[in-house]
Amino acid sequence: MKSTQFMTRGKRITQALTLATCVIAFPSYADDDLELDAIEVRPDNNGLVGVANTASEGTVTSAQLKNRPLTRPAEVLEVVPGLIISQHSGEGKANQYYLRGFNLDHGTDFATTVMGMPVNMPSHAHGQGYSDLQFLIPELIDRVQYRKGPYTAAVGDFATAGSASMDYFRVLNHPIAELTVGEYGYRRALLAGSPQTVGDGHLLYALEWAQYDGPWALPQDLAKLNALLRYSRGDRNNGWSLTAMAYSAQWDSTDQVPRRAITSGQVARYGYIDPSDGGDTYRYSLSGEWSAQDNDHWTRAHAYVIGYDLDLFSNFTYCTLGCGPGEPGDQFEQADRRVIYGMDAARTWYGDWSGRDISFTLGVQSRYDDIRNVGLYATTKRQRWGTVSQDKVREGSFSIYGESEVQWTEKFRSVIGLREDFYRFDVNSGVTPENSGSTRASITSPKLSLIFGPWNRTEYYVSAGYGFHSNDARGVTMKVNPDFRDSGFGDAVDSSTPLVRAKGYEVGVRSAIVPGLQTTLSLWQLDLASELLFVGDAGVTEPSFPSRRQGIEWANYWTPTRSVAVDADFAWSRARYTRIDAGTSGDYIPGALEKTASVGVVYDDGGDWSGGLRLRYFGSRPLIEDNTVRSPSSTLVNLRLGYKLDRKLKLSLDVLNLFDRKVSDIDYYYASRLSGEAAPVDDIHTHPAEPRMVRFTLRVGL
Repeated sequence: MKSTQFMTRGKRITQALTLATCVIAFPSYADDDLELDAIEVRPDNNGLVGVANTASEGTVTSAQLKNRPLTRPAEVLEVVPGLIISQHSGEGKANQYYLRGFNLDHGTDFATTVMGMPVNMPSHAHGQGYSDLQFLIPELIDRVQYRKGPYTAAVGDFATAGSASMDYFRVLNHPIAELTVGEYGYRRALLAGSPQTVGDGHLLYALEWAQYDGPWALPQDLAKLNALLRYSRGDRNNGWSLTAMAYSAQWDSTDQVPRRAITSGQVARYGYIDPSDGGDTYRYSLSGEWSAQDNDHWTRAHAYVIGYDLDLFSNFTYCTLGCGPGEPGDQFEQADRRVIYGMDAARTWYGDWSGRDISFTLGVQSRYDDIRNVGLYATTKRQRWGTVSQDKVREGSFSIYGESEVQWTEKFRSVIGLREDFYRFDVNSGVTPENSGSTRASITSPKLSLIFGPWNRTEYYVSAGYGFHSNDARGVTMKVNPDFRDSGFGDAVDSSTPLVRAKGYEVGVRSAIVPGLQTTLSLWQLDLASELLFVGDAGVTEPSFPSRRQGIEWANYWTPTRSVAVDADFAWSRARYTRIDAGTSGDYIPGALEKTASVGVVYDDGGDWSGGLRLRYFGSRPLIEDNTVRSPSSTLVNLRLGYKLDRKLKLSLDVLNLFDRKVSDIDYYYASRLSGEAAPVDDIHTHPAEPRMVRFTLRVGL
């Protein structure tokens, strides 16, 4: 017979994964025509003590997001302690992500999903694991679940540093219309609602339009359209939904510029080198999900199809091929056309084993990327004059995993998982037939977490696990250098390792012993195996080395009153290569994140006034292997104030970069050649953070 204690805990687990948070949510006022929140179940003041399986996982709900000032949509993910979001190009391009000692580029080791659909793109034209979240509509986000490290069997590719799963509301309290205007040509309109429809279901709809020039000397002329329809019945645990999404964007971009050009006065702080950089993209999707739960089982399934297109024009080195009359310059185009098909399903059984409460989950996942064209072209002013590579790629994966949780004693439980991933890479190279080919690969990833307690509302965790990230299919089958712009054109090259092993360890503690305060502390280590990387900007493979990252994270959430919440997160990490070649100058990993801090204060008592103030510290980072060149640290403060004019009208003020700090959003160190220079020069290339900006939002409850 199943014990009442375990079944009660099983229901608590489900509630925590769907409605609870790692912190205490603000109250929800269902009769307030200005709030988008669905009715929430408020967790007890123990947070995730007794529920979480690691020290570094958590869930954040919409109540914690609504008073958070955002510069760009993906900054929603900065609710993950220690995660930094930045940008080095136009706002239509995927952001840059930093976490746990990684410069994650555009998402290589951080997996993101939205309503069950993966966002990361394998074998992408611009970068492996490219994760473009510009289509997010922050006002519709119901919750964000995050995990760090390779300790969960249900998460596979790209999740070595961590993962985040975002879900939208199924039902809104009422329709709303929202208009935002701001400096530098910022305009945004949003219309959303969820009327009840036939059969006790709801149709959530949203339409977003945005334009933005930015502070750049070259206006970025961002034009974005975003639409969503979601029909649902029931709830997340017992119900189903069908969702259609469509997103498109076009923009001009000011990429990073060399510091010497700014210092000499050749370009202004927000100036540009190549005025023809930019891009356009679209993303269409259709997805469905279904879930059924009772006291004995929980079964859920997702399926999706995604259409995706990107044309991206960049110029990072400017004139190494010459910029004089009749010379082409260094601009290049990266093109990606694909359709993605996928599904996942899982079933959890709750039961009793020799008097011990257990649960067992069995799941399968499958994904197929039909990439009609992934190309790299030499261009001048967006006109192609040469083809470096033009490939058709078919990449498929199938995964099966199992995970068992056993409550061995009242104060000790374990979670054991095993995951098996199978991949097939097929590349048809239209320019260099030698680089065509097919490869199969598989990898096994065991996981283990031991949880002790709780004692005095405090729980202790020990976690270990194997994970991986896949490499670009073109690098996996590559045999010769296809880049005619490179001196090594046609030379033999080493192919990339298809699946790169990661191994992680973590110990931590989670406590709610102090009334109103929830705190977690974790110490972690992550090892990555030796690998070769495919560099999308050059179309070739580059050697890398095995590495080790270690760190400490401390996250806190304090609610001194029902109206006030304070969060404070601090993270420190150390990233080093564990082996280097004789010609390498040092063991530092360029761009590796070392220190971050985030502190926020939010006030919301359900009355007329509300607001949030947030400070983000982005620490200094090594830019080359011997650590002689570093990126300076930066500190930014954002402010949001809201005032209800009446029951159906709310006015909000966002002040971004409140103190107008002149800092960098991102820095790189490499060689480039400006017009008039005889040879390439090694230099820091920077993309400045945007200056202080004021935006006003009027929300109308319909």
